[in-house]
Amino acid sequence: MTNTIITIDGPVGSGKSTIGRLLAKKHGYVYLDTGAMYRVIALESRERGIDAGDEHALAALSGTIDILFKQSTDRQLVFSSGRDVTDPIRTPEIGMLASRISALESVRHALVALQRQIGSLGSIVVDGRDAGTVIFPHARFKFYLDATVEIRAQRRYKEYIEKKINIDYNDLFLDIVKRDHDDSSRSIAPLKPASDAVIIDTTSMTLEDVLETISKRIGFAEQASLP
Repeated sequence: MTNTIITIDGPVGSGKSTIGRLLAKKHGYVYLDTGAMYRVIALESRERGIDAGDEHALAALSGTIDILFKQSTDRQLVFSSGRDVTDPIRTPEIGMLASRISALESVRHALVALQRQIGSLGSIVVDGRDAGTVIFPHARFKFYLDATVEIRAQRRYKEYIEKKINIDYNDLFLDIVKRDHDDSSRSIAPLKPASDAVIIDTTSMTLEDVLETISKRIGFAEQASLP
């Protein structure tokens, strides 16, 4: 499947990032976590004292930060202008800030251009909120993962606990509800399934189940296209 683009969209905690990494590894594809890019901008803006509403400054920042992904043995590392920010960008605060910043048109314009540049080489798995609807609307394979808010909150809470990040479960639950609302109701690139995406409810599925389901879909589609 040369130069194939696979998109995986969905709300926070739906499992898209983990599945994206596993799928890319399984098929030998490049993995692009678009959400991590907005988190990098959020982290850098907070450290530099840039207000979340200062679109001009944030757009300028988005155009100058060098974001790089590297695959380690067990996870993908994220670098911002040479600095490893893999863990700092994964805090609840940065997640909420990234959600606000991602609603800014000029910021999205800058990062989408970079994302399309990366994807122009093909053979890539892209996950995010609008990978299949805006960034790569003509992607060959599109998936949208979802799950109940309760399950997604439990998954994210478990991740934070494993990373020794202290957080109140109820606060996390409310944050996810708010992010769902903000991401799906924004005027620019709202969170929603692409019209031609395969929607998968991961509520009662294991990661292995989801990976197998997607892999079979890709395999069946590829097989069906053969003469």
